[in-house]
Amino acid sequence: MTQAATGTPAEEAVRRRKADESGAGRTKLAVTLLVLTALLLVSAMAGLAIGSVQVPPGQVWAIVTHALGAGQEADWSRARETIVVDVRAPRVLLGAVTGAGLAVIGTALQALLRNPLAEPYLLGVSSGASLGAVSVIVFGVTLFGPVSLSVAAFMGALGALLLVYATARTGGRITSSRLVLSGVAVAAVLTALLDLLLLTTDRGNEARAVLAWTLGGLGGVNWGTLWLPSTALLLGVGVLLMQARNLNLLLAGEEAATTMGLDVARFRARLFVLLSLVTGVLVAAAGPIGFVGLMMPHIVRLFVGGDHRRVLPTAALGGAVFLVWADIAARTVAAPMEIPVGVLTALCGGPFFLWLMRRDARRGTDRGVA
Repeated sequence: MTQAATGTPAEEAVRRRKADESGAGRTKLAVTLLVLTALLLVSAMAGLAIGSVQVPPGQVWAIVTHALGAGQEADWSRARETIVVDVRAPRVLLGAVTGAGLAVIGTALQALLRNPLAEPYLLGVSSGASLGAVSVIVFGVTLFGPVSLSVAAFMGALGALLLVYATARTGGRITSSRLVLSGVAVAAVLTALLDLLLLTTDRGNEARAVLAWTLGGLGGVNWGTLWLPSTALLLGVGVLLMQARNLNLLLAGEEAATTMGLDVARFRARLFVLLSLVTGVLVAAAGPIGFVGLMMPHIVRLFVGGDHRRVLPTAALGGAVFLVWADIAARTVAAPMEIPVGVLTALCGGPFFLWLMRRDARRGTDRGVA
C-alpha cells in the first residue's frame, strides 16, 4: 500500500533527482541575477563617473544621494552636479533600458521564429522603425503629439517584421539562411528609402543630425523623455515573462505546441505587435543599435539554460550591463570625439554573428519554423 502511494524506489530516486536539479537551477539563477544586478549598479556608477570630465566615485555617490534628498551638504561645483544628474544619469538609464529591451526582444524573436539568428537589427525591424521615425522628423508630422515619433517607429517596425516573415516563410517553414537573407534584403530597401529621404530634404542641418542618429547613440536624452522607453521595457518584459511557458512550448516545434493547446498563429501575431511596439519606442529613443539582441540570449543560456522564465530576466540584466559599458567606451575611446554606440556594438556583434553561422553550419542546424 505504501509503495503504491509513493511509487517504486527507482521512481522515488528519479523524483528526488529532478527536485535536486530544480533546486540547484533556482539557486544558480538567483546567484546569477544577484551578480548581474550588482554588476549593473557598478556599471551605472562607472557611467556616471567616467567621461570627458572625470568625477571621483565617492563624489558621484554623494551627488546622487544628495539629489535623492538623502545626502549631505553639497561640497562640489554646480557644474559637476549638472554633469552627473542632468547629463549622464539619464544617458546611463537609457543605456540600461535599451540594452535590456533589445536583449529580451532578441530572446523572444529567437523563440517565436525558432531561429538562433533572429534579432531586430538583422531582421530589418530596426530599419523599419528608423524609416518611420525619420519620416516623422522630415515631414514634421505631429498627429499623435509628443509620441508621434514612437508611433511611427512602431508602425515601421511592425511592417518590416511582417514583410520579412512573409518573405522568408515558403513551403510552411523558415530556414536560418532564408530568414537572414530576407532580413538583409528588407533592411537594404528600407535603408535606401531612408537615405533617399535624407538626401531630398531641404533641411540640411536636420538631415545631418538624423544621419548621426541612425548610427545609434544615447546622447540627447533627458529626464522628460526617459519615461516612454522605460514604460515600454516594463510592458514588454512583464508580458513576455507571463508568456514564458508558451515560448518554451514553441522550442519543441509548432505541432507540439499546438498539441499542448497553444494557438501558434494567434500567439505569434500578438507577440509580433508587442515586440514591434517595444522596438519602435527604443529605436525612437536611441536609434538603431544592433546585435545586442543576438548576443545576450546566447550568452545567458550558457549560464541558466533554455527555460525562458530564467533566460528573459537574465538577458535583460546582461543587455543592460553590456550597453552601459558600450556607451562608456563610446565616450572615452576616441575622446573628445564620441563614437556612436551602434558602431561599437556592431564591432562586437559582427564576429559573434559569423561564429554563430559557422557553428550552425557545423551542426547542420539549418532548421526552421514548421
